[in-house]
Amino acid sequence: MPAPLILEAVSKRYATHQAVRDLSLTVPAGTIYGILGPNGAGKSTTLRMIMNIIARDAGTILVLGEPPESRNVLKRVGYLPEERGLYRKMTVTDVIVFFARLKGVEAAEARRRTGYWLDRMGLNDWRGATVNSLSKGMQQKVQFITTVLHEPEVLILDEPHSGLDPVNQEVLRETILSTRANGGTVLLSTHNMDQAEALCDAVCIIAAGEKILDGAVRTVKRAHRRDHYRVRIDALTPREGVLALENALRASTRSFAVAAEPHTWDIELNGGSAQALLAELAQLPIEIERFELVEPTLHEIFIEKVGAEARRAPRQEGPHA
Repeated sequence: MPAPLILEAVSKRYATHQAVRDLSLTVPAGTIYGILGPNGAGKSTTLRMIMNIIARDAGTILVLGEPPESRNVLKRVGYLPEERGLYRKMTVTDVIVFFARLKGVEAAEARRRTGYWLDRMGLNDWRGATVNSLSKGMQQKVQFITTVLHEPEVLILDEPHSGLDPVNQEVLRETILSTRANGGTVLLSTHNMDQAEALCDAVCIIAAGEKILDGAVRTVKRAHRRDHYRVRIDALTPREGVLALENALRASTRSFAVAAEPHTWDIELNGGSAQALLAELAQLPIEIERFELVEPTLHEIFIEKVGAEARRAPRQEGPHA
């Protein structure tokens, strides 16, 4: 199956500001793919070019095998923009049905699905209310429903958790996972690394409009792992055993250790092998419950790669960012 989203050497400039520079990425079918980066990195500009909301200056974009200008693409994609847009004087039901009809859903089916989603998002009591009478959080729920109701093959979400309470964040998570389980593809833009790590199969990290790295989450984490280990001993270890371990770690010239939590130490090897260290620890009057290699989190990799850029004042991506 061809990749549903392909970008090759895509660039976008606003006056003197280069928002995106020579960005290439391939989003495999049936995956949750994260575009990660600090504010102003070019994430929203990239999604807008994919949706043909703004025109790229250079490069190639293919969505489900077609350029984003193709009218065939729109009915097969669901897009949740960072800045929400609804017809504020329409009722909740009418605006959802309206957008579903634009996506090719028959009227009766659109109303049936609307009822299902209003119930799922806790909006049943507001089905007849006008959009402008809703809170921002409720409007976010309505916008989300219009994004997923036509059951798109590709779901493109720009900072989707913004404005959602924890209950509806869980509904969002379930929807993202069910889209993947049904063979769909999700492109998720966020600067929340914990959410990305929990959801994404693969990621692309961008900063200042340029790709820093991309790949499967497992591969990215493995490529950035260091000689960082965690040792945990039995919680009932006598005090003398704990002191013996602490003294051994303190005296070692091959490692640096800090207490991570009770009866647990994080160890950074400066030389030698993990097997040699474990053999040393095995000689102590302690019972080792766990000795494991600790992989870096996406948050740690993000800070290492783009920390300096992330600490700068956020830059506007464009006139509508």
